Amino acid sequence: MIKKLAGVMLYVDSQEESVKFWKETLGFTVVSEEELPEGYKAVEVAPDSRSETTVTIFDKAFIKKYSPELHIGTPSLMFETDDAGALYEEMKARGVTVGEMTEMDGSKVFNFKDAEDNYFAVSEADRT
Repeated sequence: MIKKLAGVMLYVDSQEESVKFWKETLGFTVVSEEELPEGYKAVEVAPDSRSETTVTIFDKAFIKKYSPELHIGTPSLMFETDDAGALYEEMKARGVTVGEMTEMDGSKVFNFKDAEDNYFAVSEADRT
């Protein structure tokens, strides 16, 4: 039986730039780095070391070569925060392109763009 989503794989054109964005711009932690064939690597990042779900960043060139059957499109990810307003302002101050803050089912929601023009969403946690 499946118990939870442990991680997401993100395939990017520039792994170095992507890791830099998640780590330096968003403040994520590098959980692990795994050496792969031909000098490629897999870099696992997460909001912090206690996160249940991680994002592992792979170079698209590696995936195309070693797993050509995989779909390399960007997944639609929804992150959660306790204070969407504060995170929204913090991201804007760090130069992150953010979409308009909206409400969905009573929660504040916005999207943001990474270094490769992929969009991801953030929703405020239900405080009830």
